[in-house]
Amino acid sequence: MKYKLKIILLLILLLYFFSFATLSFADTTVHTDSQAALLIEVSTGKILYEKNSTKRMYPASTTKIMTAILVLENCNLSDTVTVSSTALENIPNGYVTCQLQVGEELTVENLLYALMVLSANDAAYVLAEHVGGTIEHFSDMMNAKAEALGCTDTHFINPNGIHSANHYSTAYDLYLMANYAMKNETFQKLVTTTAYTLPATNKYPSADRSLLTTNELINPHSTKYYYKYAIGIKTGYTSEAGNCLVSMSSRDGLSFISVVLGGGTTSTGLNARYTDTIKLFDYAYDNFTLNKLIEQNSIVKTIEIKNATKETKTLNLVAADTITVINHKETDIQHLLPDIHIDESILAPIHIGDVIGTIKYTVDDVEYSSYLLASTEVIPQNNIGIYVSLVGIIILFIGSFLYSKNRKKSKRNKKYRYKNKR
Repeated sequence: MKYKLKIILLLILLLYFFSFATLSFADTTVHTDSQAALLIEVSTGKILYEKNSTKRMYPASTTKIMTAILVLENCNLSDTVTVSSTALENIPNGYVTCQLQVGEELTVENLLYALMVLSANDAAYVLAEHVGGTIEHFSDMMNAKAEALGCTDTHFINPNGIHSANHYSTAYDLYLMANYAMKNETFQKLVTTTAYTLPATNKYPSADRSLLTTNELINPHSTKYYYKYAIGIKTGYTSEAGNCLVSMSSRDGLSFISVVLGGGTTSTGLNARYTDTIKLFDYAYDNFTLNKLIEQNSIVKTIEIKNATKETKTLNLVAADTITVINHKETDIQHLLPDIHIDESILAPIHIGDVIGTIKYTVDDVEYSSYLLASTEVIPQNNIGIYVSLVGIIILFIGSFLYSKNRKKSKRNKKYRYKNKR
């Protein structure tokens, strides 16, 4: 009996061990060391990972994403900018500069490269004054733009991220800014540049100000952190903010934006803003795939319109938009059925492009939908014949009624005349 009990206990332990081992191998989660992190697929906007993504954090130099947006939208790259003394006098010791000189003249393009490649804080102040007149007014412009992009927990008081308790953002808000900015080709070029040299100027006679990227993720010479699929975007660091990085990667038709804020040093002595970002990107490519379920203008459903002519009563409904989903590789989408809703009360006339219904897919708890549009004109039946027939019936009815009435009257008259004759 004791022997059997030992065998049973041994089997239970083995079963537990193998179950645990299976769970371990199936674990596809990712763990980040930074205080806040976010990973989003670009084309669908689906959040694949988040950690404190709406918590207010100090953004440090990731602030310069917004600065670059406003400069690009309000200036020409060839515009000449003159460096003022006020733009240089408020930069604390220890903050990166590109050694701009009072009275120096450079183009907007020169200064943007200094801003986004080297993360030069003097370039940020010079550009802010050029666009906004004052740092304060430019900061107001930054906040207005952030609000327009949907940022709800962002407040800027300077164009470069020099620390202030009232200068903050969130991982999600920085994603919104980065996603918007990366639609601008010039911005893309700026943030993917790894080296740039400022030209000689009226105040700086040598072209020896070589600017190297602060983003080791895109630097092929970085043996620790280079990630070949990365395409920008911006680093940041202050002692209060910690290590910050907003980045984007693209591979096999899949693009992701990641944001990590408040990073430190890992237990192995590595910079967490890079290790976390690489982990997030690898997690995305290892576990998710992009699938197109419906093409724009493809026929989704065919219906018949009751009051339409014979030639136009059959109506094809087409998708207003392409429906592309980001799904876990283990999700079976081959047998995925859409939820289609049609307006049953719809009657002719119907015009091309009229909204007739909707189509919706739910994949990994996320809804993807599109309107269904009429692909052809639908003409109502010609009702003139019906109206003529109806009028004819009415006339016939009235005629019959009058005829019957007249006959009755005639009979009464005959009876009256017959009585009088007697």
